[in-house]
Amino acid sequence: QVQLVESGGGLVQPGGSLRLSCAASGVNLNEHTIGWFRQAPGKEREYILCITKNDGRKYYADSVKGQFTISRDIAKNTLYLKMNSLKPEDPAIYYCARIRYYFGDSCLDSSDFGSWGQGTQVTVAS
Repeated sequence: QVQLVESGGGLVQPGGSLRLSCAASGVNLNEHTIGWFRQAPGKEREYILCITKNDGRKYYADSVKGQFTISRDIAKNTLYLKMNSLKPEDPAIYYCARIRYYFGDSCLDSSDFGSWGQGTQVTVAS
């Protein structure tokens, strides 16, 4: 059974940084395309970035491009989301999930997700 567990959320000041983790069990992360999502209170879930299986191509939504970075530690079977220069619009629950299918080259072109983690809360406040 595939299980993804997010961690690393917390309270950070505006302009600060956080690194979130997405640890996998029951699956080799390198063999799956994985995405990060966020959902703020009262807003729809936003699909913000992804990394493809095997070759590890990375794709970023415009809203986080240049600010967030995804990386993968194959030995630890863990993905990381490094968030820099956090802004008041960034607070949300952040989730990772498997991307089961996507169109074309970009794994952002997908609506087929599975194996959601429980999420980790990110709060930005001074």
